[in-house]
Amino acid sequence: MNIVEISKVLSNKTRVNILKWLKDPEANFPPHQDIDHFNDGVCVGFIQDKTGLSQSTVSTYLNTMQNANLVIPTRHGKWTYYRRNEDVIKNYIEALETAL
Repeated sequence: MNIVEISKVLSNKTRVNILKWLKDPEANFPPHQDIDHFNDGVCVGFIQDKTGLSQSTVSTYLNTMQNANLVIPTRHGKWTYYRRNEDVIKNYIEALETAL
């Protein structure tokens, strides 16, 4: 775990908001039409709609978050769904408590 790298990813308010929204997807996103659960996360289109940003910006943000292992992507056909990587988030918080 690299505290500095994850902290850099979290230095962007929109990326932090995405992680907050993904913590409780049922409360923050509309239901999926093709699957009836959020077990695999939230479709990129829903995340884009909520941020109000372009698809390319949201994809870049999610890719950055994926590279830091903060989110886990799952493909369903042509769609990618993202969910939080709770283990990495928990370990990051514990590492901060220990290091600081």
